[in-house]
Amino acid sequence: MKVILQSSVPNLGDLGDIVDVKAGYGRNFLIPRGLALLADERNMARLEHQKRLIAHKKSKLIAQAAVLATKLSETPVSIKRPAGEEDKLFGSVTNRDIAEALAAEGIEVDRRHVVLDEPIRHIGVFQVPVKLYGGVDAQVKVYVLRE
Repeated sequence: MKVILQSSVPNLGDLGDIVDVKAGYGRNFLIPRGLALLADERNMARLEHQKRLIAHKKSKLIAQAAVLATKLSETPVSIKRPAGEEDKLFGSVTNRDIAEALAAEGIEVDRRHVVLDEPIRHIGVFQVPVKLYGGVDAQVKVYVLRE
């Protein structure tokens, strides 16, 4: 089944892409949630008109992501955790903790955009990548301090 994506879907495609998906996935998940439209003649003709609108929307989102990226790179985050010997944390600092610390600073970022290969388990200063829209990436400086 061919569908036209109405928004970016991870591991599938971006806004405006025409992709081939299994019928059940398209009919039961993508179309009811408004993430895609069936790629029939009427919707394909409408897509041609909407491509200009989609390009404008993408450029707007990329510009907003670039502004957010500069804001993220300029905002260091401090997280306090109890630690034991050799500066080893009791527990860990995860992407959720970093997203919450950024929210406390007034920057809303989805926790799934904060990329950690593994949780932080030591005290120190870390550069944590944040993936934003359109391939725009940012680095957040995270200070993990002893409580």
